[in-house]
Amino acid sequence: MASLAKYIRLALGAWALALMITASVPSIAQQVNPTASAVKEQQLLQELNRIEGRVSIPDQRSGVLEQPAGREWREFRNVTLRWVGGVAILGMLVALVAFYLIRGMVRLQSGRSGRTIVRFGAFERFVHWMTATCFIILAISGLNITFGRPLLLPLIGHEAFSEWSQWAKYAHNYLSFPFTIGVVLIFLMWLGGNVPNRVDVEWIKRGGGIVGHDHPPAYRFNAGQKAVYWIVVIGGAAVAITGYELMFPFYLSGIEGMQLAAVIHAIVSVLFVAVMLAHIYIGTIGMQGAFEAMGSGVVDVNWAKEHHSLWLEEETRAAANDARSKPAATAAE
Repeated sequence: MASLAKYIRLALGAWALALMITASVPSIAQQVNPTASAVKEQQLLQELNRIEGRVSIPDQRSGVLEQPAGREWREFRNVTLRWVGGVAILGMLVALVAFYLIRGMVRLQSGRSGRTIVRFGAFERFVHWMTATCFIILAISGLNITFGRPLLLPLIGHEAFSEWSQWAKYAHNYLSFPFTIGVVLIFLMWLGGNVPNRVDVEWIKRGGGIVGHDHPPAYRFNAGQKAVYWIVVIGGAAVAITGYELMFPFYLSGIEGMQLAAVIHAIVSVLFVAVMLAHIYIGTIGMQGAFEAMGSGVVDVNWAKEHHSLWLEEETRAAANDARSKPAATAAE
C-alpha cells in the first residue's frame, strides 16, 4: 500500500506540474511575441528599400512612407530640376543679352511708310494677351516652387515668404483655367496659318531676317512664329494635362503616375519659360515695329513688306478684289 500511495502522489505531482506549465505558456508567448513580431515587421518594412506602415484609412497607399521612386523624385526635385531650369533660363537670358549687344534691334531698312495694314483683330489680341498674362503669372508662381526657398526665402524671411507662396499657389491653380482656354483658342484661331511649308525651309536657310540683313519672304506667320505656335500648343497642352493631374491627385493614377506627371510638368515648364523669353525679346526690343502687331493690331506697310511680303501680297489682292466686287456708287437723282 505504501508503494501504491507513493506512485499516486508522484502521478498527482506530475499532473500538477503539467498544469502549471500549460498555464504559464500564454504569458510567456505574450512576452515573446512582440519582440518576434517586431523583428519580422522590421524586416518587412525594409523590404525592397521601402518604408511602409499600417494605416486605418481605406487608402492603404498612404502607408508608404518612403520608396526608391520617391527618393529618385526627391533628387530630381531638389537637384536635377534646379540645374535644368537654371541653365535653360539663365542661359537664354545670357544669349539674348549677347545677341542684342552684337546684333542690336532689327530695324526697318526702308523706314516707315506712314501707311498701315491690319495685322491682328481685337479678338485675336484679347486671346493673346489673356494667355500671355496668365503665362507670366503661372511662370513666376511656378518658379517659386523650385527656386523660391533657396533664393527668395533668405531675402524676405519666413513669414513674408509663406504669405507670398500661399497667394502664388492660389494664382497658379486658378489662372491655369483661363490659360488652358487661351491655348485651345490659339490652336483653333491660327492653325491654318501655321502649317509648315517649303517657304519656311527657305526662311530658315536665310536666317529669317534675324541673322544678317536679309528679308526672306513669308506668309502671315514665318517659320520662327510657327515654331513658337507649336511650342505653345504642345507645351501648353502638356503642362495643362499634367498640372490638372497634380491639382486633382490620384484620380487618374497612383503615386508613380503622380511622380511622372510632376517631372513632365516641371521640365516642360522651365523649357517653356526659356522659349517665351526669346519670343518676348523678338516682340519688344528685338525687332522694330513687331510690338505694334499685338499692341494696336496694325503694322506699317514697309514692316509687312520686309518681314511678311507674301502675306502682304495676299492682303493687297484681297483688298483689290473686294473693291472691284463692290457696286459703283450712282449719283442721286
